[in-house]
Amino acid sequence: MRVSDTLRFSSYAAFGNPLRTILLVFAISIGVAAVVVLTALGDGARRYVVDEFSSMGTNLVIVLPGRSETRGLNPANLVTSTPRDLTVEDASSLRKLAGVKLVSPILIATTEINAAGKLRESMLLGTNADYKKLRNLKLSLGRFLSDTETSLAAPEVVLGAQVKKDVFGSDNPIGKTVRIGDRKLRVVGVLAEGGRGMGMSSDELLIIPTEMAQGMLNTNTLFRILIEAESRSRIEAVKTRVLKTIIQRHDGEEDVTVIAQDAVLQTFDKILNVLTLGVAGIAAISLVVAGILVMNVMLVSVTQRTAEIGLLKALGATAQSVQQLFMVEALLLSVLGGLLGLCLGYLGAWVLRYLYPLFPAYPPLWAVIAGLGTALVSGLLFGVLPARSAARLDAIQALSKR
Repeated sequence: MRVSDTLRFSSYAAFGNPLRTILLVFAISIGVAAVVVLTALGDGARRYVVDEFSSMGTNLVIVLPGRSETRGLNPANLVTSTPRDLTVEDASSLRKLAGVKLVSPILIATTEINAAGKLRESMLLGTNADYKKLRNLKLSLGRFLSDTETSLAAPEVVLGAQVKKDVFGSDNPIGKTVRIGDRKLRVVGVLAEGGRGMGMSSDELLIIPTEMAQGMLNTNTLFRILIEAESRSRIEAVKTRVLKTIIQRHDGEEDVTVIAQDAVLQTFDKILNVLTLGVAGIAAISLVVAGILVMNVMLVSVTQRTAEIGLLKALGATAQSVQQLFMVEALLLSVLGGLLGLCLGYLGAWVLRYLYPLFPAYPPLWAVIAGLGTALVSGLLFGVLPARSAARLDAIQALSKR
């Protein structure tokens, strides 16, 4: 039997019963769409976490107060308890270390800004001039904080884009005085819109000098110290020097945790990759179920088309030709279901991105190929039994059942 005849006959058989075809195709498409959407979620989560950490800068070393009880990094290390505070003096001592390019002490709290007759709650970030370079921040107006080495605790503030819009509207706030907590500060700059890092939008920030923030909050404790190494190759050496310096300053006690940005990224990357593979495997089970459905329907089809199979054999069709007809029919249904599933999956991923613009829910290419491939393989695999059953029918007995 010619290839064109096989395709034409299988197409007529596959689409001869529209309701059966729709149900089969829909079952397969749900499985493929589930693989695409769930892997888009898993891979999107991985990309989101990586982007959030990457937005903090490059070649970063992070000092956290509190000692982790185990070496290496796990997500629990990001929350620690500490018997001793990290101080601005600790951060200043790290500037002198070989391989260190930038050092930014970090202090975070919530506060209120009062200006132009408006009151607004915002996130307060105490840091220094290095923070702009370390985080690659852009300004839409004015300048960033003064160099803390030449202007300690200057009464100045840099506003996030949304804070500026809510408080000053379209007016230029540069040079104007605002009240933050119980202090009056002068606005020296406004951040460009859209900055993010570690789940925190820079549009909502009030950035002031660290010493000023400590005075307002009546604390000497730092939340974190961010350090940028001169190059990726020097990160490990910088980690070692930083830890040694802090231990010396803390009377020989190792009461801090020093981690590298790369270690954080690698750990989350591994965790979320495994998660993505896991949800893809779970979704693939639905494709196996769809394949079993194809087999059951095709077996029923063999019974219903017994006389037709007998006529084909009487006209000279070989057992191999009859088997090919049913295999091609199963393949056509699987291909159609797989393509429809891809369309539904990409549509679902688009809906996710539309609802959550910051979440990069793009299905990875390997998942698309795996989903479509699994649909085709399951269709062929579970189409073998019905095809063989049809091929083994005797022509005379099949015709006698007409």
